[in-house]
Amino acid sequence: MNAGALSMLTGPIKGTEMATVMEIFILLTLLSLGPLVLVTLTSFTRIVIVLSFLRQALGTQQSPSNQIIIALSLFLSFHVMSPVWHKIEAESVTPYYNREIQAPLALERAWAPLKEFLSRQTRKADLALFTHGLPEKENNKENNADGTADANEIPASSLIPAFVISELKTAFQMAFLIYVPFLVLDLVVAAILMSMGMMFLPPVLVSLPFKLVLFVLVDGWNLLVGSLVRSFA
Repeated sequence: MNAGALSMLTGPIKGTEMATVMEIFILLTLLSLGPLVLVTLTSFTRIVIVLSFLRQALGTQQSPSNQIIIALSLFLSFHVMSPVWHKIEAESVTPYYNREIQAPLALERAWAPLKEFLSRQTRKADLALFTHGLPEKENNKENNADGTADANEIPASSLIPAFVISELKTAFQMAFLIYVPFLVLDLVVAAILMSMGMMFLPPVLVSLPFKLVLFVLVDGWNLLVGSLVRSFA
């Protein structure tokens, strides 16, 4: 067998091996960035903060535990983000593995649904904070009335931090609404104990059973989780 025939046989094999190595490299890179993507590009931040504040408002110390809160936040995030994942899989992942599109186009298609989700959950004021320094467009129609850039023109370096700030603000707003009824209950119990002369009895210890009963009677987990899911609609 001459050298030309040997090169014809080994050429496709080397190309296939190179493509496989690149796919493995991309997969390992995505896995290493998985925790960062989960925290900054999904609904996980809002959910885990609200659930943590709920535990503090109840005054139950380490119940539910951190593992349960994180696990519940993960599954709720998967539920909220499932339409985005399905769209990414249909428009980017599946065509790429079928060799219908190249990697750059696959990444562009994967970013589009995620960018739509981030833009929908980001406040205009937070977005303007990071897009204020962007260069002006020649056509003013591409800019919104409040001075922020059009959603299609916003870079990821501006959209992602604006989304995180918006999520933190929303989570703290929901945490405040959770704290109010439990705080009122603590004040009522503290006033009753003071009127009875029990100044050395911790009010939090006495109000804890009443907080748990109140939370169970109003079906608190259903209301809270339902409110969290609907807040992303």
